[in-house]
Amino acid sequence: MSVWLSSANKVMGSARGQATAAAKRQVATMQSEAARQVIDFWSGKAAPKPSRKRKVR
Repeated sequence: MSVWLSSANKVMGSARGQATAAAKRQVATMQSEAARQVIDFWSGKAAPKPSRKRKVR
């Protein structure tokens, strides 16, 4: 049973590390995107024109 628990603990530790790394990447991406949007807004940069949807025949 000790070997099984040790293996389970190793797997859970690896999964926790993967989840933590993914969360950190997502937070960093959101922060940089928010900063970019704030800078674009206050610098007066024009918003991109919305693309036209084409009619499907």
